[in-house]
Amino acid sequence: MNDKRVLRICRAKGIKSTIKYSSHGCTRQASEPQYLAENVLKREFYADRPNAKWLTDVTEFKYYIGLEVHKLYLSAILDLFDRRIVSFVIRDRNDNALVFETFDKAVAENPDAHPLFHSDRGFQYTNRVFHAKLERAGMTQSMSRVGKCIDNGPMEGFWGILKRERYYGRRFTSREELVKMIEDYIAYYNTGRLQRGLGVLTPFEKHKQYLAA
Repeated sequence: MNDKRVLRICRAKGIKSTIKYSSHGCTRQASEPQYLAENVLKREFYADRPNAKWLTDVTEFKYYIGLEVHKLYLSAILDLFDRRIVSFVIRDRNDNALVFETFDKAVAENPDAHPLFHSDRGFQYTNRVFHAKLERAGMTQSMSRVGKCIDNGPMEGFWGILKRERYYGRRFTSREELVKMIEDYIAYYNTGRLQRGLGVLTPFEKHKQYLAA
């Protein structure tokens, strides 16, 4: 169906999309970074095969128990070839363990992968231990420039998609409800959500198509 027809129907029915507003929450450089890498990726958001370029980041969610506000953190790794979420971890604390576990999970599931690994300059990624993990896995580390969120654009874009489609406009009243939403959405994103940029395929369909070829 043509986009313009959909737009006319939406206007007639009063259906409006969730709007993403400009964010000023871009992660700044860690106050005392132990290791810094150059921006090797240089906004080249294209890969010709799976596991050639991985992006990563951490984002925050909130849920409410009565009047109390609680926070939940999602760490994920995205593959630039098929835009699949390679691995993700949800925890109550935004710390080194969150990022390390996400990375270890991705490596365990993709033992032969040696991608360019790109992140912002958050404290977890500038940690010397994390850099050593990357080296042991045979990966090259790349980091966004200070205050340049666009250097990690596709990863930031995934956060926006997830939150617009499942988070904004809702009030989660338990940790379990929020965790289930995130887990269900990532499963849907990987296996059920078609993307024009992938030739109207899901990330997993694009991945399998490459392996079959």
